[in-house]
Amino acid sequence: MRFPDGFVWGAATAAYQIEGAVNEGGRGPSIWDTFSRTPGRVHAGHTGDVACDHYHRYVEDVALMAELGLASYRYSIAWPRIQPDGTGPVNPRGLDFYDRLTDELIGRGIDPVVTLYHWDLPQALEDRGGWTVRETAEAFAEYAQIVHARLGDRVRTWTTLNEPWCSAYLGYGNGVHAPGVQDPAAAFKAVHHLLLGHGLAARALRSAGAQSVSITLNPTAVAPLDPANPADVDAARIVDGVGNRIFLEPLLRGAYPDDVREIMARFTDLAHIRDGDEAIINAPIDVLGINYYTPTYVSAKPGQPASPETPGSEGIAFRKPVGPITDIGWQIEPAALTRLLKRLHDDYGVPMMITENGAAYPHGPSPEDGQVHDTERVAYFDSHLRACLDAISHGVDLRGYFAWSLMDNFEWAEGYAKRFGIVHVDYTTQRRMPKDSARWYQEVIRHNGLTDQGRIGE
Repeated sequence: MRFPDGFVWGAATAAYQIEGAVNEGGRGPSIWDTFSRTPGRVHAGHTGDVACDHYHRYVEDVALMAELGLASYRYSIAWPRIQPDGTGPVNPRGLDFYDRLTDELIGRGIDPVVTLYHWDLPQALEDRGGWTVRETAEAFAEYAQIVHARLGDRVRTWTTLNEPWCSAYLGYGNGVHAPGVQDPAAAFKAVHHLLLGHGLAARALRSAGAQSVSITLNPTAVAPLDPANPADVDAARIVDGVGNRIFLEPLLRGAYPDDVREIMARFTDLAHIRDGDEAIINAPIDVLGINYYTPTYVSAKPGQPASPETPGSEGIAFRKPVGPITDIGWQIEPAALTRLLKRLHDDYGVPMMITENGAAYPHGPSPEDGQVHDTERVAYFDSHLRACLDAISHGVDLRGYFAWSLMDNFEWAEGYAKRFGIVHVDYTTQRRMPKDSARWYQEVIRHNGLTDQGRIGE
């Protein structure tokens, strides 16, 4: 069961989750610095102040990537390291760090894939309205130009945003992520300005000569609990509209769907959506990044309050996870990934890459041999890679797969309580130890495929 020739194998991380060194090298504060230091926001009061100390240990980490055979590494740039106030003067020491990291990757034969924004907005921009105002979108395009001017001679693939759904709905809708705002109107304004920022940055990157421009979404495979019930089908349409089509349609077709506009208009007058904005958002992309973890099942339930991260979902019930779940409580359903990829291929015909896929499990070193035997994670990866192969067999243009994540790290509001890494991190000593899943993935990469028995073979 081989993947196509040239299929890209990689792993992914994000700056705030692994770098640490939040007060070093001229870095300014981000919304996650503020949020994690606010009592009650993050599990056990954890912060990303140290995280995995990647800022100081990147050489060791890149050597580990090379040992595992990664062809590509997806990492994010911390905007506050580049422009501590979000606009204005550039911090050369911040660019120097990513210069060194990029050179180290290339020296080890690993292709760098840069994500410009993975949620760590400079706090100074949030103080002026954050993603609810147009200024942030315009500042993002300037920041993209600055980073490309330094790294563009070595970085081929540029991703503008990671999961704007999370930035908008978790950051400004239900407030479980930074900056912790709970306001549906703010969430919808954030959606638009994130997308506008993408479009402006994509144009700037393209004009500067970027070889490949992308954006990463986390579309969910939404399904009605009862496909034969028209009310459940309509509930799925609404959730798909607010969660998926609100991003996909302007990005890939140049306009918000009418039914989604109607929902947005219940909370805001849409004056922030100016003439020409949707054309900017529709800037051509070369590949669409897909982050997938778990499906969504919904049903009609009159009187049900709206889910805070899905404004407009009054009267809709979200089914709780059933069957096997991960340590973070997410339902495991690889077939939903196949359905999602086929749907995106059929509706939009865009080349795709899996830019994140993985599972949280609590495994630590075994008392018997000191190794980390994360059998469940291996099974998760295996089943989801099979789902990818199934999609490819149906004609889906899927070009790569990035495991989430390279190493255990700061898992946002969960702090250090949830471990997604294929490499175990002892947060006291910062010792890295490849888990069984890392060695398994190493063999997948080496053979560019799987066996029918779920084991690696020639």
